[in-house]
Amino acid sequence: MESAKPDITIRQLSSHDEYLQCLRLQHETWGKNFTEVVSPAIQMVSQKLGGVTAGAFDSSDKLIGFVFGLTGLKDGEPAHWSDMLSVRPEWQGKGIGRKLKLFQRDEVRKLGIDVMYWTYDPLEAGNAHLNINCLGARIVEYVVNMYATDEGSTLHAGLGMDRVIVQWDLTGDYLEPELPSPGEKSAPVINTDKYGQPVESELLDRPIVRVEIPASIQKTKTESPDMGLKWRLNTRRVFQHYLAHQYNVYHFQRDRSVNRCFYILK
Repeated sequence: MESAKPDITIRQLSSHDEYLQCLRLQHETWGKNFTEVVSPAIQMVSQKLGGVTAGAFDSSDKLIGFVFGLTGLKDGEPAHWSDMLSVRPEWQGKGIGRKLKLFQRDEVRKLGIDVMYWTYDPLEAGNAHLNINCLGARIVEYVVNMYATDEGSTLHAGLGMDRVIVQWDLTGDYLEPELPSPGEKSAPVINTDKYGQPVESELLDRPIVRVEIPASIQKTKTESPDMGLKWRLNTRRVFQHYLAHQYNVYHFQRDRSVNRCFYILK
């Protein structure tokens, strides 16, 4: 058992009521018509085979966030795939997502597993910050429309289902990832103009480049669906190019002074 803060407890779910709370939170997060929910039965059965269905609970024992993952083999080696993570909006930005991931890591390490994988939408700045800056996971693949359809998901609708696959090394002690250097923070931005608008510019062959994404893709999509799609196609092109040319994402930069966000690739 691990506490995220004095009045928050993180633990594996263990009752039918808790599994139902998790199901309801999935619908609240991704929409009432979301079809890719993890049922209470699968939540429970997965735990019997090394899976993790863990929740963050407030002082009244209300579920405020959860993480779900499955354990299996990848390329013949034991691995854990973290499939879902959600934190209620009023609790976001308080480190709950990071604590859930660290709890999941500790549970998986008890099984002797050294690596974890998951996906996220590369346009979601909050997820990029958590995964890259807070956890130190690294992007290993960009997949176009990985989940084929966004049907039923209000959060994902309109952008397609492009995802990056990240790999998290679970060996050794956890260390805070390094912050980007001044030189990395000032590297050329190769996919937007000086106003932060996406453009199809030349993909520069430089030791370090930055790839910009919106500070809030959900706000951008709501204000202009066409602009949201433009960001998707723009960043898809850039990520596919640089990952194919052996660049790696090292940091995620959030410049709050100008409300702009950048991946740093080397």
